[in-house]
Amino acid sequence: MHYSAVSSSSRFAAVVVVVAVVLASSAVCCRAQLANNYYAGKCNNTNVEAVILSAVKARLSWENKIVAGLLHMIFHDCFVQGCDASILLDGPGTEKTAVQNTGIFAYDLIDDIKSELEAACPGVVSCADIIVAATRDAVGMCGGPSYAVQLGRRDGMSSMSWKCSDLPPPHVDIPTAAAMFANKGFNSFEMAALMGAHTVGVTHCSLIQDRLYNFNGTGAADPSMDPAYCGILQKYACPQGQSFDNIVYLDDPNSILTFDTSYFNQITKQRAALGVDQGLGDDPSTAWMVRYFADSNNFFPMFVQAINKLAAVEVLTGTDGEIRTNCRATN
Repeated sequence: MHYSAVSSSSRFAAVVVVVAVVLASSAVCCRAQLANNYYAGKCNNTNVEAVILSAVKARLSWENKIVAGLLHMIFHDCFVQGCDASILLDGPGTEKTAVQNTGIFAYDLIDDIKSELEAACPGVVSCADIIVAATRDAVGMCGGPSYAVQLGRRDGMSSMSWKCSDLPPPHVDIPTAAAMFANKGFNSFEMAALMGAHTVGVTHCSLIQDRLYNFNGTGAADPSMDPAYCGILQKYACPQGQSFDNIVYLDDPNSILTFDTSYFNQITKQRAALGVDQGLGDDPSTAWMVRYFADSNNFFPMFVQAINKLAAVEVLTGTDGEIRTNCRATN
């Protein structure tokens, strides 16, 4: 779609049709044996989702960036052999050791929730479900949409770092990223919605060093980046020669802890830190999506559809997998 080729009213009508089709298709998407209120009556007198909600709320009270950690975790778990909590397993050669997962945190929060639920009802609540429900709660508490999730996943019994090659790298071009998402059953519109989670995301200087100082081997900054924004990053966040790999926010620092549409507005201003984020706004196939999410109220419903679809990718249910006693090790 060429954004400039149609009138504003026609463009909006076309987008509405696309949204309707995507949301309608999600309604019939296979959810395996997942269900609403799956744990009702299954954990003695304990409300499983209330326990998770309380733990997330307590953590957010002193570490509000935990929402970024959970969103990072759910994406990297579900995109690699499905939502089976394989990212939580410790050991040599596991997903946790892959370079793609270096910056993920919040493992200890999942551990704490799991310990509390194991004490209430041993062997009932999966680690995979805890990731999904905790992410939902964190998003809602940070200004994002409140949404229902289906539960009933079981935990995987293997984890291999080489499978993390399924994850789109931070410098990937949009056609390649779209193909990687398509391999998991997602269209480009759903990809853009999921990338909107970067509204509360962070990266590290090491991953954007080339854009700041040696783009494509030129010895200069990426010309697609706003010069003023680039200068701020070079001076304050990622000066050359620093010994510490500083954190860089993926959104406007004034909005980094709020789940909103600011991320898309930053892209339209050429102020995306990651190359793949800026590519989303520069590639003709997705640029209209960025403007659409920035200028409308439709990011939230599209994000809910996309993340629930993500949470249902290749899930284990029934007698497949297991319910781990400890999220870091198989039984």
